[in-house]
Amino acid sequence: MNIASYIDHTALKPTTTEDDIIRLCKEATIYGFAAVCVPPHYIRTAKLELQDTAVKVATVIGFPFGYSTTRSKMEEIREAIAEGADELDMVINLAAVKNGDWDFLENEVERCTTLVHSSQKIIKLIVESGVLTDAELISCCALVRSHKVDFIKTSTGYAETGATVHAVQLMRQHLPETTLIKASGGIRSYAFAQELIAAGANRLGCSASVQILEESNKP
Repeated sequence: MNIASYIDHTALKPTTTEDDIIRLCKEATIYGFAAVCVPPHYIRTAKLELQDTAVKVATVIGFPFGYSTTRSKMEEIREAIAEGADELDMVINLAAVKNGDWDFLENEVERCTTLVHSSQKIIKLIVESGVLTDAELISCCALVRSHKVDFIKTSTGYAETGATVHAVQLMRQHLPETTLIKASGGIRSYAFAQELIAAGANRLGCSASVQILEESNKP
């Protein structure tokens, strides 16, 4: 298994520096990761560092809590695309999920997905599976399915519980194969990465990417 091709090499701490991003991009180029996932502030830096490579630039929208307004998220999307982002990882409005306000969520996801797709970019909806019930997660899958969101993503990395095999399996059971799954949050070993891929993950968001890759190369 070429584990590198599954990985979004990630640096999203609020204290991330430009040097951190440059190092992240160099590692992504050397190891052949699918993408880097960086704060919006560093999209241009990453785009410049990764020019003439196959590595995509991903960023986050409504991060990390998801409760900013729909209009704010749409403006973030516009700015991120203008800066050069290829993939947009947007946090669902968790307050709306917990209130069962699915009409609001239908509207937000439809508007944001349409905006991203109008620029031929990729949208990943972060649902923070670690704080959801199974029923809520299944409802999120229905939302993703009906609006043709490209990826559903488990976690921001800021909740107490990150990616789990159970969440990925549940998502896979309730989504068509054309909808991809990104597992993220707490993925620090090659063994766990393998488990998540076996469960149905198509992409992995990791900050421990190099360590995971080195483990994968051990005899």
